[in-house]
Amino acid sequence: MTVNIVMLVEGATELAFNRYLKEFLNTRVSANNRPKIRPIKYDGRIPTGDKLKRLVGYLLRGRDAVDAVVALTDVYTGNADFINAEDAKRKMRTWVGPEPRFHPHVAQHDFEAWLLPFWEDIKRLAGSNRASPGPNPESVNHLHPPAHLLNEVFRAGSSGKAYVKPRDAGNILRGKDLAISAQACPELKLLLNTLISISGGTLL
Repeated sequence: MTVNIVMLVEGATELAFNRYLKEFLNTRVSANNRPKIRPIKYDGRIPTGDKLKRLVGYLLRGRDAVDAVVALTDVYTGNADFINAEDAKRKMRTWVGPEPRFHPHVAQHDFEAWLLPFWEDIKRLAGSNRASPGPNPESVNHLHPPAHLLNEVFRAGSSGKAYVKPRDAGNILRGKDLAISAQACPELKLLLNTLISISGGTLL
């Protein structure tokens, strides 16, 4: 039985991520239960407050109702809306209310943190020899979020090119096992396990 999931995402990088997310889930969920994930992209950030509540309600109970809604926001949104991942998830749950089919998730501090475990590939693509930012990608913070770090690495590398989110995120993730990134990134692991659980697969 196909599970229909809408994933609310903030931009082009997360949209590019959907392909690799599906490839990963194919390894963890039986062929009969693989979810159908439909991303809805917002430019900059997903809705907040009552707008999020109305959207989730429509997606779950409207004419083309889905089985679950997953919201994926960054902690770093360019504003001081969220203190950390737990604060962001708590606020999203409060905005939407007691709806068990709504699953709030967060990239701390932004999506690019989940690319940092593949540092050797990042260096190769950028033509850089810069040292790894460390073993805890999700600790890269508001003062210097991962997307800014990647842009610095690409511009300073021999490629001389800026980091282009959908293009380079795809190049970094191509052929990779997301379980490797999940080992270093607890918030990614939570997201993957939510999608696996909804689909009746084997948790990480």
